[in-house]
Amino acid sequence: MNGRLLRVAALAVLGFLAACSEAGLMRSPSPAPQGPAPAASPGQSPELRRYYAAVEKRLLAQGLMRTDREVASAPVTVDRLVRDFIRIALRDEYTFRGGRFLQKENVSYLRRWQTPIRMAVIHGPSVAPAERARDLAEIRRFTQRLVRLTGVPISLVAASDRPNFLVLVLGAQEQKTLGPRIVRRLMPVLGDSVIREMFSTPRSIFCAAYVTSAPEAPRGVYTHGAVIIKAEHPWLMRQSCIHEELAQSMGLPNDSPEARPSIFNDDEEFALLTRHDELLLRILYDPHLRPGMTAAEARPIVEKIARELLARGA
Repeated sequence: MNGRLLRVAALAVLGFLAACSEAGLMRSPSPAPQGPAPAASPGQSPELRRYYAAVEKRLLAQGLMRTDREVASAPVTVDRLVRDFIRIALRDEYTFRGGRFLQKENVSYLRRWQTPIRMAVIHGPSVAPAERARDLAEIRRFTQRLVRLTGVPISLVAASDRPNFLVLVLGAQEQKTLGPRIVRRLMPVLGDSVIREMFSTPRSIFCAAYVTSAPEAPRGVYTHGAVIIKAEHPWLMRQSCIHEELAQSMGLPNDSPEARPSIFNDDEEFALLTRHDELLLRILYDPHLRPGMTAAEARPIVEKIARELLARGA
């Protein structure tokens, strides 16, 4: 999806991680057709609902937004895994400068979570109960999958239960009013500049993820995160946002045009996490790697891990 993953380097020193992309910007979709808008609850934008429905329809008509886990035309090999891991895990797609996130790829270092993730999922009042239930079920399934792939404990908690990760599903009006209040109250570590950016994205950004390390955390260790999903999305786009943003928030911040089959690629060919992407997550959380490693330090270890994973048919 055309999401983005943004890294906040420290409490006062802001930087970009990349992600989905973690901060990836997608090609601008064609204009939405005119006509009556789908029903939208107060707090949502009827025009955005019409726009995103048209985008999803167009992408599917082009054979994009695929949901298959792997494809015969792009076999996963050791060389591909190593190349894609170095590009996606050890580079950032965005940088934070002058109070804005700018798309500018930078060499970085390995980052991941070392402590349990306590995730609060918060819907705006405009989101219908049936949509809330479907979102929660998908987030619960996907976080369980992430636990199996990474070994990081992830639990869904109430907003009052000290979460260190937020998933916000908000309509356009709620992003301007409710969203900033929620994040300032529950995750002030992100800072006002980042919070302003979180809730002022253009419609070409479908969803976004923001991750940070507290000042006292070791180099490369994430401590807080937030994902923003626009409530106007139809289901497959919404599901794709859940997969990409949560996966990139684990420490795969960049996108690569060479990665295939993968959601870490802005061509929108794949909507959901693939086997290739699962292997990247397994590599990232292998105990032989450590947060803070550079590409030069990590590459020989990544090659060994990738070879072993493929040899045992992971």
